[in-house]
Order: sequence, then structure tokens, then C-alpha cells
Amino acid sequence: MTDPTDLQAERRRAARALLASPLMTSGNDDFRLVRKHAGELAAWFTQETGWRLVVDTETARLHKTPARLDDATRPARAPRTKVPFTRRRYVVLCLALATLERADAQITLGRLADGVLTAAGDPVLAAAGIEFRMDRREERSDLVAAVRLLLEWGVLHRVAGDEEAYLSEASNDVLYDVRRRVLATLLASTRGPSTIEAVNPDHRLAALTAEVAPDTDELRLRALRHRLTRRLLDDPVVYYAELPEDERAYLVSQRHAITRRITELTGLVAELRSEGIAMADPDDELTDVRMPEQGTDGHATLLVAAHLATADGARTEPQLVELVRQLAVQHRSYWRKTAAEPAAAAELLAQALDRLTALDLITRDGDSVTAKPALVRYALAAPTIRKARSRS
Repeated sequence: MTDPTDLQAERRRAARALLASPLMTSGNDDFRLVRKHAGELAAWFTQETGWRLVVDTETARLHKTPARLDDATRPARAPRTKVPFTRRRYVVLCLALATLERADAQITLGRLADGVLTAAGDPVLAAAGIEFRMDRREERSDLVAAVRLLLEWGVLHRVAGDEEAYLSEASNDVLYDVRRRVLATLLASTRGPSTIEAVNPDHRLAALTAEVAPDTDELRLRALRHRLTRRLLDDPVVYYAELPEDERAYLVSQRHAITRRITELTGLVAELRSEGIAMADPDDELTDVRMPEQGTDGHATLLVAAHLATADGARTEPQLVELVRQLAVQHRSYWRKTAAEPAAAAELLAQALDRLTALDLITRDGDSVTAKPALVRYALAAPTIRKARSRS
């Protein structure tokens, strides 16, 4: 008989794996555990978040609905370079998916490029100022970034060839298997996009994720619990001041019960403060943005955070650029050599502010930067120097 403690540890590992990879294929090391505990996990996510979990022999898909549709701090990133996707790359990704939907069981990168170019001829894209050609390496890199993301997700499986050769010369082709089961699970929405008549992107996104409005007190409370649990699982910090009145009142009264259930399933630990709640991961695994982080970029971010945490009011970006220049001189023995170059300070600061914004630790208004309450944890206290006691 399996020890109940072992079963709980397995479920926790499976839940954490799903939160880290909501789309999981059989090649994932934790896929077996997800399949084994699929019933319990599906019941928990349905009850606590309203997210649907579908598991079959090849895939596990947690259909997550974001708590906030206006959060731009978590872009798709190129798997190798980690560069955020541009608007063009998002469009290429969507056109590639549309091409794969109609493709055979196998496809070459060249045929995929042809399909994207054909779809890109849509007058709506032209009217939006989006044009595609595959004549230059820089243009082909957008398609390659999208393809490598699909490889990472498991939608495609490389059979022969390499994308680097295609980047150098379009005649160098690559062959892929199209994994239709994985492709079919990608879209996480409450309705089909073709059923939405709205043209405005924000309105279309809202319609894609809209849920049935609750019409009883019990359903309204359940919807509140779902929205708040989603935010606690997805967001670095949930600030009471940023919640609507009904969500704030519900979270204040139910915070211990909600956070306890999250901790039991995932192992995340609740930090309850007067300003809000953060679910911290002792293992530092369930995050795509780490703080602090090693290296020049990580150290610069930490020092900028410490400065803002102890600052009296907002700071402007020019002030912070000057701060980073001074820090580059002060830490030149430890930072990479290029950090002392004239343009490096602005780049280091931009990366630091992007990271702090993604972690919901600062607000930015134009070139003004203000610390949020959770940033205080990174304040560095002045060292205390004590006199040594004299010996008689």
C-alpha cells in the first residue's frame, strides 16, 4: 500500500509541474504523475480556480484563464535568446498555427514559410501595416523564433535539418512532424474565436475569456474565490488596494482558508502583510522571473531595487541611469567589462525596471518610477559597527 505522505508529495509535484507547464506532453518527466493524479488535480482546479484540466495518453492541458487581461509583463520569449516576442512575431506565430491546422502530418520549414506568406496577404494585415517577406535573415528569424516556440511546446517535432541553416539560406530546409493532439489543445478560451464579432483586440480578448455571469449568491462567492485564487497562483503579489471592493472584502475574510488550500496542493508559502498577499516558493521554481539573480544584470537590478525601496518618493529614469553609471564604477571589479560603456547604464536600467515591473514591485508613469510596498523587502539596512570590548 502506498504511503499517504508519498501520494501527497506526488500530487504536489504534479500540480507544480502543471503550473510551470500548463501544456505538457508525454516527454515531460512529470507527465506520469499528472496522469496518475489527474482526477484529484482536475477536481481541485475546477473547485478552486475554475480552470479545466484535460489529460490523455499524450498530453495534459491545464486551460488557464488569466486573472488580468491587461498584464503585458509576461510576453512569449524566443527559447534560445529569451528575447520577448514583438508584435510581428506574435502575428507570425498565429499565421504559422493557422497553416499547421491545414497541413499534412509532416511539413517543411519552407512550406510553413509559404503558408505564412500566403496568409499574410490578408488585406486586414496590410491595413494594419504588417507585411512579411522571407528574403533576409532578419525576416526569417521571426518565423524561426515562432517555430522554436512550437518545438518547445511540443506542437512540432524536428525530424531532420536545423533552423540555423535556414536562417543563413532559405534553401536549407527542415522537416517536422505535426503533433495534432498537442496543436488541438493550444487554445484556452471559453468560446471559439470565429464566433466573436468584435473587431477591437481588447474587446475580442475579453469575449474570448468571458465566463457566465453568476446569478446566485453561492455562484458569486465561487466566482470571487476563482478570481482570487488565480491571482494568487499567477501574480507575484496581490495588493488589497488594487482589488475591486467585493474581491478585497472576500480576500480579507477568506485569506487564511484560500492560502491554506493553495499551500496544501502546491507547497507555496503565504506571506500575509497589511498591504496584500504573496505566495512565495521556497524552492524558487514556480517563477519565470527571479529576484535576485546572479550576474551583472541581476546585481544591478538588486541594487536599483534597494535604492528605490529606501528612496523618499519617486525617482526619474535619468536619475536612475546616473545611479547605474555610478554603480558600474563602484562594482567594476565584479561586473562585466561592457557595463562601463557609455550606453550600458541605460540598457542595464531598462532590464532592471522590466524585471521589477514584472514582479509587481514598482509602478512606472512616463519616466517616473515609484516603489510599491512589496519592494521594501529588498531594502538594505546600513551595517552596524560595534566596538570591540577591551580586555582587562
